[in-house]
Amino acid sequence: MSDEDYVFDEETGEWMPASELEARRVQSSQVEVRDAVGNILADGDQVTLIKDLEVKGAGQTLRRGTLIKSIRLTGDPQEIDCKYEGIKGLVLRAEFVRKR
Repeated sequence: MSDEDYVFDEETGEWMPASELEARRVQSSQVEVRDAVGNILADGDQVTLIKDLEVKGAGQTLRRGTLIKSIRLTGDPQEIDCKYEGIKGLVLRAEFVRKR
């Protein structure tokens, strides 16, 4: 699309150039996830647990200080997707981790 193409934005109720609307959508889709102390998290970061957490369904407790490698952001500002040995589909709340 070129700048001469105008598109109706349902959120604002205005007609705007297609490139401007696309830029707004990209900006709004980027969610800022912060850890317990306020550091911004990104995909691939390593985090450390700041509290003992019982993992539902796994019958296991992750201890304070446990290192979680290579996190992924889920699009939710409070949740991160993690891989940990022996636990599939581990999702942690950002308030319980600290960026390493």
